[in-house]
Amino acid sequence: MKKSSVLLVLFTAACATNPTNSLHSVTRGYSGAAVDGVTRLRAATKSFNVIDNAVAAGYPREVKDCIVHEHHGAMGYHHLNSKYVDGKLVPEHPQFLLYQRLADGTYQLNGAEFIVPYRFWPRDSTAPVFMGQTLLREDAFKYWYLHAWAWNANPDGLFADFNPNVSCLPGTAKIYTRTVLP
Repeated sequence: MKKSSVLLVLFTAACATNPTNSLHSVTRGYSGAAVDGVTRLRAATKSFNVIDNAVAAGYPREVKDCIVHEHHGAMGYHHLNSKYVDGKLVPEHPQFLLYQRLADGTYQLNGAEFIVPYRFWPRDSTAPVFMGQTLLREDAFKYWYLHAWAWNANPDGLFADFNPNVSCLPGTAKIYTRTVLP
């Protein structure tokens, strides 16, 4: 076996066993609906680890702001594919891809955000459920939402709003406060 082939095998094995990126590490302890949804999400978005592939699928390359919480980490840069803002929740078609930009300029896919605008599912109705999770309301943007940290294990939970393992490039952070009206 060539030296380059051995290195590739070792690198592939290391990536497959990396606890921060394995499917099992991000879904441990969650329901079958969550595991199935994240499995489908990861399969559909695997190629989007390369930003050019996400752009070719309709997600924008550039997003100005990186959403951050003062104490709980960040959500990252939200790349919206508006063709999926249709009131449907499908693991293979997330409305937002959540990226982190690294110092060298590369993009790291961390997760996705699924939204249902109030025009499709009224604010005063029972919340939608997706991947076994009840979506949260965001009244400032007039939609229901759910984050899924499918590619970057989140110590706060697979469906938490923020991920302490995610950070923003200097000068791009925008502090977010969830708005829920009575």
